Amino acid sequence: MKKTSLKKLLVVFSALLALVYGTIYACGGGGDWGWSFDSNFTPETFVDQSYRSLFLSTDIFYGDGFDNKHNSRFNDEIVQDWSAYLKGVATTEDVHYFLIDSSAIAVKELNTFYRNKRSSDAVEKWKNKVDLKNSRFTEFVQFLYLAQELESVSINNDYWSYEPVVNKVYKGHRLVPALIKKYNSVTDSFLKNRYWFQIVKTYFYSDDYKNTINFFQSTADKTPKNVLYYRALSYVAGVNYKQKQYALSNYQFSQVFDQCPPMRVVTAYCFRPQEEADWQQSLAMAKNNDEKVALWALSGYYTNEEKSIEKIYELNPKSEHLDYLLTRLVNRLELKTNKSFEKITVSENKKSTKDSLTSSSTNLVFKITDEGKVKNEFLWNTAAGYLATLKSDYKKSDSYYKRAEKYSTNTPLAINQLRLLKFVNSLSKVNNVSDLKKADLSKELNWLYFEIYNLEIADFRFENAINWSKTYISTLFKADKNQVFSELFVRTTDFYDKENNLRAMKTFLDKSNKSDFELIAEKVYDVHSSDILEYEAIRAAFSNKIPEAIQLMQQAGPAQNYTLLGNPFNGTIKDCHDCDHIAKQSKKYSKLDLLNTMNLMQDKLAANEEVYSNALLLGNAFYNMSHYGNARVFYESNIIGYGFSEFDFRDKMRGMLTNTTQSKLYYKKALSAATTDEQRAKCHYLLSKCERNDYYNLKYKDAENYWDRRNDGINFLAWKGFNELYSNYSDTKYYQEVITECGYFDSYVRQQ
Repeated sequence: MKKTSLKKLLVVFSALLALVYGTIYACGGGGDWGWSFDSNFTPETFVDQSYRSLFLSTDIFYGDGFDNKHNSRFNDEIVQDWSAYLKGVATTEDVHYFLIDSSAIAVKELNTFYRNKRSSDAVEKWKNKVDLKNSRFTEFVQFLYLAQELESVSINNDYWSYEPVVNKVYKGHRLVPALIKKYNSVTDSFLKNRYWFQIVKTYFYSDDYKNTINFFQSTADKTPKNVLYYRALSYVAGVNYKQKQYALSNYQFSQVFDQCPPMRVVTAYCFRPQEEADWQQSLAMAKNNDEKVALWALSGYYTNEEKSIEKIYELNPKSEHLDYLLTRLVNRLELKTNKSFEKITVSENKKSTKDSLTSSSTNLVFKITDEGKVKNEFLWNTAAGYLATLKSDYKKSDSYYKRAEKYSTNTPLAINQLRLLKFVNSLSKVNNVSDLKKADLSKELNWLYFEIYNLEIADFRFENAINWSKTYISTLFKADKNQVFSELFVRTTDFYDKENNLRAMKTFLDKSNKSDFELIAEKVYDVHSSDILEYEAIRAAFSNKIPEAIQLMQQAGPAQNYTLLGNPFNGTIKDCHDCDHIAKQSKKYSKLDLLNTMNLMQDKLAANEEVYSNALLLGNAFYNMSHYGNARVFYESNIIGYGFSEFDFRDKMRGMLTNTTQSKLYYKKALSAATTDEQRAKCHYLLSKCERNDYYNLKYKDAENYWDRRNDGINFLAWKGFNELYSNYSDTKYYQEVITECGYFDSYVRQQ
């Protein structure tokens, strides 16, 4: 949650959930996309899709964050069932139209036709597609006609809202009698089952709680225990919750959870014991071990996965409910591990990770896996192997993974999940650079860093392993005093601030005949030789070593041709980058063009040619290539970085980018060579801009206490250039232009 003052996001699950709980409040979710960066263990590899929403999540439910399938959850099943009933009468496409698409008008007109033989456009259309006299199609239309009357309250498109949603209640009085009449009269078991469910549903949406329960109880024994039965049971459970029959409600929801997989996400949310007594009462209602297992499976979602796993294993070691709880347990344990190597060694990181694990949890997983009684041995052996890795028991991990291979489902996700975890175990065995060379992990690193993206395996969590392995390897090389390879795997901000690092990296990158490992290191690193040359060229330029900068920039690849957005030789009264960028420019300068032009001007200056003009233009060029000017593109680069504020850059770079020494040098040369007051006025003002920047650069030399300094009441000072301009050049045209454009100078003048 970003701010506690924000209204909490209201998620409306369905009329059933609204009846049971009213509303759900939670932080607005962006889903669980971040899991790929925090986890190596992908639950989707092992567990049925019906459990997906119940995987460990930072939101209400895993994936989208909330359940948004209330109107569509059973669409495919409903179409399939009715298509089978109407086989040979109507196509699946036609059945889909009537059930899912907008067909209310057609159903109404067809029903009218059956009652009084009145034709209509819909009748004419459909009599050419189906046999309207067919008794099954007639029953289909009549069922839909009655069922659609309830849709105004049963279908809810408001999945979330910032305000509570008022529950819709069905107010009709003729629907239930009509449904009961059909239920009692039809002999076809398929139709009878659907009318039975429709009656329970209608009672429920009518807020007729008594009849919801009474009708269900009086007819349940004669009803097949199919999806419709458990959907109806969920309505009854919702009514019981509303009537504060918590133990019974939770027991019934657990039955739906167990027997109706599509509703697991709904029942998991609705299952909420209020007190320990409620929970014990629900357990007492269970008629057999399977029903107890279902209760523990739901309890584990909310409370303690470890305890629920232990209980379920005692009751039924083959239960599939164990599997989703195990994935939650593993994900929860791995989230506790230390993913940072900052200021610690590899060994210290391993110890921290091992210490973070709960021994009772890992021992339970090892015990269950070793006994070999579970149904999903691939999952349990893979999970045990991963936990053994986290506990630094690599030999044990190898043993579990070897067994896991025997039970693998051999799907792309299963194959690559196991490969990933085996790689994590292999790299974790490495304690120093010497061991790393012996391990020869180049093939696996190449797969993990490059090939894996081409596989496009849905849900696969591999980003965490990429980041972890790079940091792990970097830390090994750092301990070995190998700064280059440490940098190659984890880039640091200040590496190139040290000249010996820069030279060593250039030597490595320019090396021919690199080993497989060296080629991988080079490929994962996002700095190239051309980037370093560009960086050196920029540094040389800021140091006023223009010929050297040209030579380096010419080797910097495409960067030398990057176009500057403004004319770098213009010296404006106010620094308005956008204004300079949109101003008409007779010539566009690239980075290399700028340097070549500056070099030409310096040559003329050395030859004493047009000293004022060349010095002024050079002063402008150095000013504009700095952080204050219109040509920031000149220094924006891979190594120096990018930013709107000077504080976006590390200290050393900020010092270079905000330094006005070269600008002042050339403005002073121009001032010395000036022959008119207009020229002198301009030089003094441009120097005052440098003075101003120097003042603020020193004042805000770091971001600490920025606002205190900003609010110190000093809006501007009487720069030396201001004094000169005011005292000696008030009769110049340039003076009037400054008064008009520069609010600082205008305020200064008004105070004199």
